Amino acid sequence: MSHYAIVVPPLFSHIRTLEVLAAALSQRGHRLTFILPEDAVTPGLHNIHACPSLPAAILAAQRHMQNPARRAIWRIARTMAALTEALCRELPALLRTLKVDGVIVDQMEPAGSLVSESLGLPFVSVACALPINREPHLPLSVMPFAYAEDERAQRLYRGSERVYDLIMRPLYRAIRAQSLRLGLTPRDRPDQCLSPLAQIAQWSRSLDFPRHALPNCFHYIGAMKQPEKPGAPAATPSEQGAAPLGYASLGTLQEHPYRLLRKMAAACRRAGVQVMVTHCDRLSEDEVASLYHHGATWVESFIDQPEFIRRADVVVSHAGLNTVLETVAAARPLLLLPVAFDQPAIAARIVHHGLGLRVSRFASSRSLARHITALLNDDRFRRRLEAACQQVSEGGGATRGAAIIEQALASKRPVLRDTDY
Repeated sequence: MSHYAIVVPPLFSHIRTLEVLAAALSQRGHRLTFILPEDAVTPGLHNIHACPSLPAAILAAQRHMQNPARRAIWRIARTMAALTEALCRELPALLRTLKVDGVIVDQMEPAGSLVSESLGLPFVSVACALPINREPHLPLSVMPFAYAEDERAQRLYRGSERVYDLIMRPLYRAIRAQSLRLGLTPRDRPDQCLSPLAQIAQWSRSLDFPRHALPNCFHYIGAMKQPEKPGAPAATPSEQGAAPLGYASLGTLQEHPYRLLRKMAAACRRAGVQVMVTHCDRLSEDEVASLYHHGATWVESFIDQPEFIRRADVVVSHAGLNTVLETVAAARPLLLLPVAFDQPAIAARIVHHGLGLRVSRFASSRSLARHITALLNDDRFRRRLEAACQQVSEGGGATRGAAIIEQALASKRPVLRDTDY
C-alpha cells in the first residue's frame, strides 16, 4: 500500500472531484492525505484523511481563498499567489513528515508540482476544471470565445491572453520566485508546472475544442461520478403530472444566487416546465419561499444531482464542469448561463458541439423561456448528445484515472496514451 498526498485549492467542487479519485485509489489499497483542514474533507471515507496539524501559514492562506471576496477578479491572482507561497515554504517539511510515496496535484495549485519536483517525489497533475494546457491557436480555458481559425479570432485569442497574463502577474512572480528558491529551473505560469508522468482531465475530447499539442502523457477520462448527496426530494415527476421536468442549479461557487435562481424558476414556469432548484445552502427561508412563488416546483439545498438529471428533460445551469459532464452523460440538453471562472469557456465548448444553448445571465426570464422551449422541441440536440454521451462514458472515469495515477507514481515513468489528439 502506498501513501499519496493530494494538493488541491480549497474549493468545494475541486475537493469533491478529487475525493472521487481518492476513493478509487483507496479501493486499490492506497492511503490518501489531503493537504487540507479536517472540516474540508468528507468524514468517514476509507483510507482518506485530511492533513493533521496543518501549518498556520497554509491554513490562513486556504481560509483566505475560501472567502469569495478574495476571489474577485482584481484579487484572485494575489490570493492564489499567497497560497502558492505558503505551500512552497511549508509543504516540503510536511511531506517528509507524512512520508508520502507520491503526490496528486490539482492543475490550479502549482506549489504541489514545484515542491514534489524539488523533493524528488513523483507527481501527477489532475484538471478538475478545464485543462490549463495552452495551445497557440486556442483561447485560454478561462476565456468565453467561440472556436475559429481565422486571423481575426487568432488576434482576439492572443490579445486576451496578454490581458490575462497581466492580471495574473502576482501569481506568476510567486511561481518564479519559489521555483528558484527550491532550486528548480525557473518557470512562470501554472501550465509550466504540469507533470511529465501523467496529466488527467475530468473532461472529454468530444467536448473540447480541437487539440493538436497535448503531451503524450495527457489523458481525458470523462466524468467522475460524484458522491450522492443527502436530501433528495420526496416528490417525483409522476406525482406532479406529465409536464416536462427541468433542473436548475448555480453550483457551489456562486455567492449570491437568489436573483438568478428566481429568474431561472420563472423562465421554467413560462416554458411549462416543472423545475427542481438546488441552492447549496445559499438561500434563506424567505428566499426559498420566493422561489416557489416565482415558479419552482421543488427547492432543495442538495439532491442526488446525477440521478435527478437522468430523469430531467432539460437542465438550466451556470456551466459548472461537474454539472455539464453529468448532463452530457445523461444525454440531456443544456441551457447555460455562465457566471465566472471557466464557466464561459465551458459554455463555448458545449455550444460549439451543438449540445446546448448559451444565454447571458442578464437575459430576461421570457428570453430564457424561449431558449428552454427550443431545447425541448429540437431533436437535433438529443441526437448529438447521445453520441457525446457515449464518448464521455468511454473515458473510464475515476477507475481509469486511478489506474493511470497508480502506474505513474509507482513506476516513476510517463504513462502514455495510445491515441493522438
